[in-house]
Amino acid sequence: MHPAFPYRIKGQQLWLSPDRCIFWEDQRSLIVSDLHFGKTGHFRKAGIAVPQSVYQEDLLRLLCQIQYFQPRQLLVVGDLFHSRENKELALFQKWREDFPDLGIRLIEGNHDILHEDWYKKAGIDVSRGVLTIDSFAFVHDITDGVEFPDKAPYYFSGHLHPGIRIRGMGKQSLQFPCFYFGTEYAVLPAFGKFTGTVSIDPMPESNVFAILPRSTPVTTPAPSAFQAADRRRPMARPPWAAGPKGPGTIFQIQ
Repeated sequence: MHPAFPYRIKGQQLWLSPDRCIFWEDQRSLIVSDLHFGKTGHFRKAGIAVPQSVYQEDLLRLLCQIQYFQPRQLLVVGDLFHSRENKELALFQKWREDFPDLGIRLIEGNHDILHEDWYKKAGIDVSRGVLTIDSFAFVHDITDGVEFPDKAPYYFSGHLHPGIRIRGMGKQSLQFPCFYFGTEYAVLPAFGKFTGTVSIDPMPESNVFAILPRSTPVTTPAPSAFQAADRRRPMARPPWAAGPKGPGTIFQIQ
């Protein structure tokens, strides 16, 4: 597994994982968004041949991240599930039984339409609207009427499935899922692989981290001109940062 990429904001230490999630060290929380569990099952029900292995791989990736970071809680910034209950959610319930001590807090997304009793049975605490923890706030869709008054918390959101397009010397280009950090909010990449990406046009003062395939060679980029001062402070390397130097499959675009 490639090492996580360190990022500090608002005095909090974050670790960006190439597997499309963030570990919040101070709160021992793993932050994910847009898993869309059960989506492949709905496609198969509609007659579209999508193998269940796609969903099983996402569950396995989440398992690996939990074993790697050892969080005390999972913060899901919306769209944990894709739609109504199907057979794939029964597999999730069995997966959930393996982590009885792991708290799961779901900030309700537009696809999270299961009955309240289902969430209670699965040990999932659902928040509607905005969930605030310490200096951070979590909301599924940052574009849905969120305001930023003075002394507002820093927001984490999902929903957009952000991607960044990287262009070559000629007309060729590639688009990759990415983490977006603006001055007032961040947008997480969709954790689910069966989701796609939407190209974003980042603001000049933002930081963007592309998630490259493991086979993609990268050169460690020069520090961003907009890199916040508190992210340049030296820090001890915890276990999840051990490994080869450099960003691994996380590549800072700006």
